[in-house]
Amino acid sequence: MSKPDKKLFLLDAYALIFRAHFAFSKNPRINSKGLNTGVMLGFTNAMLEVINKQKPTHIGVAFDTPRPTFRHEMFPEYKAHREATPEDIKAGVPYVKDIIKGFNIPILEKDGFEADDVIGTIAKKAAREGFEVFMMTPDKDFAQLVQDHVYLYKPAYMGNAVDIMGVEEVRKKWDIDNVDQVRDILGMHGDASDNIPGIPGVGAKTAVKYVKAYGSVEGLLEHIDELKGKARENVENFGQQGLLSKELATINTEVPIDFDAEMLEYTGPDEDLLKPLFQELEFRTISNRVFGESEKPAAKSSQKSQSQLSMFMSAGSEEEEPNEVKPRKTFENSSARYHHIDDLQRAASMAEFLDFQEEVCFDTETTNINPMDAELVGMSFSYSAGEAYYVPVPEDPEESSKILDVFRSFFENPDIIKIGQNIKYDILMLKKYGIEVKGSIFDTMIAHYLIDPDSRHSMDVLSENYLNYSPISISTLIGGRGKPKTMRDVPVDKVTDYAAEDADITLQLKEKLSYEINTEELKNLFYNVELPLAKVLTQVEFNGVKIDPETLKVMSGEFEEASREIQQQIYEIAGQEFNIASPKQLGEILFDKLKLVDKPKKTKTGQYATGEEILSRLADEHEIAGKILEFRELQKLKSTYIDALPGMISDFDGRVHTSYSQTVAATGRLSSNNPNLQNIPIRTSKGREIRKAFIPSDDNHILMAADYSQIELRIMAAFSEDEDMINAFKEGRDIHATTAAKIFKVPLDEVTPEMRSMAKSANFGIIYGISAYGLSQNLNIPRKEAADLIETYFAEFPAVKKYMDRVINEARENGYVSTILGRRRYLRDINSRNATLRGYSERNAINAPIQGTAADIIKVAMNNIHKWMLEEKVKSKMIMQVHDELVFDLVKEEKDLVTKKVEKFMKEAIPLTVPMEIGIGYGKNWLEAH
Repeated sequence: MSKPDKKLFLLDAYALIFRAHFAFSKNPRINSKGLNTGVMLGFTNAMLEVINKQKPTHIGVAFDTPRPTFRHEMFPEYKAHREATPEDIKAGVPYVKDIIKGFNIPILEKDGFEADDVIGTIAKKAAREGFEVFMMTPDKDFAQLVQDHVYLYKPAYMGNAVDIMGVEEVRKKWDIDNVDQVRDILGMHGDASDNIPGIPGVGAKTAVKYVKAYGSVEGLLEHIDELKGKARENVENFGQQGLLSKELATINTEVPIDFDAEMLEYTGPDEDLLKPLFQELEFRTISNRVFGESEKPAAKSSQKSQSQLSMFMSAGSEEEEPNEVKPRKTFENSSARYHHIDDLQRAASMAEFLDFQEEVCFDTETTNINPMDAELVGMSFSYSAGEAYYVPVPEDPEESSKILDVFRSFFENPDIIKIGQNIKYDILMLKKYGIEVKGSIFDTMIAHYLIDPDSRHSMDVLSENYLNYSPISISTLIGGRGKPKTMRDVPVDKVTDYAAEDADITLQLKEKLSYEINTEELKNLFYNVELPLAKVLTQVEFNGVKIDPETLKVMSGEFEEASREIQQQIYEIAGQEFNIASPKQLGEILFDKLKLVDKPKKTKTGQYATGEEILSRLADEHEIAGKILEFRELQKLKSTYIDALPGMISDFDGRVHTSYSQTVAATGRLSSNNPNLQNIPIRTSKGREIRKAFIPSDDNHILMAADYSQIELRIMAAFSEDEDMINAFKEGRDIHATTAAKIFKVPLDEVTPEMRSMAKSANFGIIYGISAYGLSQNLNIPRKEAADLIETYFAEFPAVKKYMDRVINEARENGYVSTILGRRRYLRDINSRNATLRGYSERNAINAPIQGTAADIIKVAMNNIHKWMLEEKVKSKMIMQVHDELVFDLVKEEKDLVTKKVEKFMKEAIPLTVPMEIGIGYGKNWLEAH
């Protein structure tokens, strides 16, 4: 098609706005004022894509108006089932309209008609006046309007390219003879999104079949006698509904609106209007591209799914530019200089150069993701953007020692800042080889975690979002079929490019992220808590914990026997054998054969739901449910821990070395894996048994466990300033019994175990913003009784209720909540009209500052304890952190000293108005100590 002299684009505003909203729904773009700018960002990029790539001579954007249309008069239920417009869209539309006006593009709308009708009318009129017209929308209904010189322009989305459909494309896509038959297909099968009913039993394929046979809805009704069975019955009963649906689906092209070619002519953006608007929205990159300015420091960026957002942004732009404006950079098209240091003399020369730098980024290449089982393959260094160096480390121990000794002075120089991505791994790797990394560190992964805790923090993602650069994928080097298994086997030139690039890109990311850390008021948390903790965790992981394989072997046999006994008991109750691990077979036994409930819950696939929550509710009344839960627990503990732990014992030192992560839990809590220590059960006797296998390093040691007692309740008392709760903790009273006495209005000495248990559930439930329904489920009491219990609780502890209301209101205003050290949790749905989403955010608003502050406290305590142990050259070692508990491999002769100091550091980590209570125990295994 030759380029037309007159090219008109008509944009369907709300279709593009909703698509932008949902594309960014999982990765919202929140600016510094707490405004979600995803709608504005997505729409602007969609519009810029057209302006920059398609070069329209004329352009207009059509909006629906809030007034009812002729379709509502014709069919009151039209679109009646649609949920309320999301708040982010409501907030975004005025900005979108201002952006459109800033580009000097007219807004097209007409009361009583939809945007579809406005676009259809203007498209027809423009085509008659010699324009090539493109209707830009993802809405398939517009296919009915396609004719010579009028095209459907479906924007790129989910990895699909732009799709421009003319008459032939529509006929082929819909499998019809003429474009007008789109209306007949829509009329027959209806449109659920618009609540257009269609004819029951007629789907898209059947509609096409009927159109091929009879031409139209009217033709179908004239040949009802040719149909049979249910199909005939449906058409007879609902044929008129099909005609109505066709009319509802028909786009009106006779809207009383003029086609003004001069008004629609595109003349370019108005800088005076757009610049302040882009500044307010913090669209720096868009502003730079539109007005041809230089780059400025990147705004806060979060991980994006490129397939999801491809319509709205370039692949990996720093902020929001379309692909044709700012293509993503790669190693192949970069000007980076990466050097292979191939001998000891050159390595020594480079090491001397490193010693003169204020900060250097380094990275290690290894043979395994588990550092305790890995061998060092090489190291890369970068101290200037666009340039980096790779130094191979030989497999031979003597040769590798020579290389490492060359760089020892650099790594152990306390005055040089060491930069890395997940630098804990690299420090731990070098520690295995006898090198201590000293001095300050900067971890780009941790920095981004604090800036945007709910996103992904991998270097590839950060590089794409902050630098518009796609790094070399490790999958191109190792792991695939026919490829080397480890980095050791990859040709050195390829490793050089890959490893040097890692160091170079991480160095560049440091500049971007340090700027944000300093502007987000996270400096203290980052530099004084999280970065020092990375070094603490390195030492804790390196220390490891000793496991007794014999204990686990005995337990494995015991659990196997117990599983068989319970399995047999389940079979006897069921009256037959079946696969207990099969949800399908289990559901049939429980609900078809035994009929435990009248109306069992089903999953989306139609199977009976047999999850833990369902079985827990049934356990009190039906023995088989309790037995199944017990069977599942035994099987899970055996496979996950008892049988798995011996295989995790490292050849390096015969210990198990878990890996801690600071960047997984949005609350600030640490997580661990291989093994996951946080998930070792403590509430069940069988789960606790596993701790028996964790033992001291030798006979001169014992294990010591130091645990914060009710830390989150104490934080709640301090934050709410409730005098009764504070006094209870200060006086050492049982907080649950004290709560029970108040809410059940009995003297403290008359509180029964049942009362205390209910009060305990209420205490901890309140921290998590529990509902009456949730509390009723926890306590197995009627919902009304649970509601009364919560109401009484708030009446007796009004300061707690006041705190909860205050923190929710602050969250609504700010869009986030903070811990005592400024750790933020963003709550994008806190103002949602969707009760479920809003309720979830409100519960997080209540809990996140408390749980996050608990995380802050134990992290500060770990830092202080570690520092003291180093300074005093204490021989005992910190070996585990699990929830609110620290575990030590304690030299017996240091018992009193370490106990006293650990208790002091844990109590005084972050002073609150409520004292911290530390429970300390000792034993020949973790179970005894705990």
